[in-house]
Formats: sequence, C-alpha cells, structure tokens
Amino acid sequence: MTKRCQVTGKRPMTGRSYAIRGIAKKKKGVGLKVTGIKRRRFLPNLAKKRFWFAEENRFVTLRLATSAMRTIDKLGLPAVIREMRKAGEKI
Repeated sequence: MTKRCQVTGKRPMTGRSYAIRGIAKKKKGVGLKVTGIKRRRFLPNLAKKRFWFAEENRFVTLRLATSAMRTIDKLGLPAVIREMRKAGEKI
C-alpha cells in the first residue's frame, strides 16, 4: 500500500539535509560552510481510521493524513466520500 492519503492525496516529498560547520560571521567567525548534503524524505502523517457511514449503514476504513480528519470534521463524511467517488477512488 502506498504512503498516500485517500482524501487529500498527500504523498512523501523529497528534500535535502545539510551538514554545516563553522562559526557565524555575526559571532566574528569566517562564516558557515556546508560540508555535506544528503537527500531525505518528508513523510505524510498517515493514520488508519474507521468512520461510521450512516448513509450506507456500515463502517468505512480510510488511510488518511491527520489534516484530512479535520477536513472530514468540517465538511462531513458524506460530502468527502462523494468527492472521493467522483475522483474515482474505491471505498
């Protein structure tokens, strides 16, 4: 299963991690130098969550980012599921 939110579509992003040495110029040093650059991944904050879907009288299990849970609280579960089905998501 991919690390992807079913509601918002958030996925892992890539970035860089910098290793820095030296003394800052404002502290009377010669400045900071980047001594190494590594690739890294920013992972979405995913959780598996069960919601009671009253329209179909059943539980729906979704893998979502925590920000998507706030979206469901704001818009309501039926509206979110309607949008997901319109986008072609299987629930």
